[in-house]
Amino acid sequence: MQPPEDITARRLNARFGAAPAEAALAVALDRYEGRIALVSSFGAEAAVLLHMLSRIDPSVPVLLLDTRLLFPETLAYQQELSAHLGLRQVRRITPDERADPDRSLHRRDSTACCALRKVAPLQAALKGFDAVITGRKRFQTGQRAAMARFEHDGMRLKINPLADWTAQQIAAYFETYALPRHPLVAQGFPLIGCAPCTSRVADGEESRAGRWRGEARQECGIHFGPDGKVERAG
Repeated sequence: MQPPEDITARRLNARFGAAPAEAALAVALDRYEGRIALVSSFGAEAAVLLHMLSRIDPSVPVLLLDTRLLFPETLAYQQELSAHLGLRQVRRITPDERADPDRSLHRRDSTACCALRKVAPLQAALKGFDAVITGRKRFQTGQRAAMARFEHDGMRLKINPLADWTAQQIAAYFETYALPRHPLVAQGFPLIGCAPCTSRVADGEESRAGRWRGEARQECGIHFGPDGKVERAG
């Protein structure tokens, strides 16, 4: 027998899996009012989902994983975009750095660094929330290609309103609503993570080539475990 949470995700997918992104987001916000948060990197594409949220309920908590290794431009963009959209509850989630006081772990083991600076802080921050909204899209990585709009990770419902969106739709939305861009996009960074593990992408390279360059990984671990399956907290 399927757990009740999995049945909920399946039923929501049946009804809203192909609905417009705004409709899926609105359903989730209504169903989990007071128990839902949005996780955002405030990266290159983040403004689209944050704009949708601001038009429905700008008081919903928005969690930014401030790893202490972010580009200064990202922190400045977070403030600019939050003010532009009127977001009322942006929370910076920071890691316990006692295991990496000199911030050099990424040079020895980038996966362990992500676990310390992203996975553990996010799991702690999401306690008390029954649902979480992400900006993931199927086109981004192979691991996301079959991602459902609604899924359950063993602890809470995960909503991916933009799951079926294309890069072209993202670009068009930016233009339609004149959303401010992350300043590093114009400098050759189509995707933006932590500064030590993000590099410029040359013409002809795949957009994720600048993330963990030279490593055989595509995910930081907050959504998928090392086996490529949905991360099951705890």
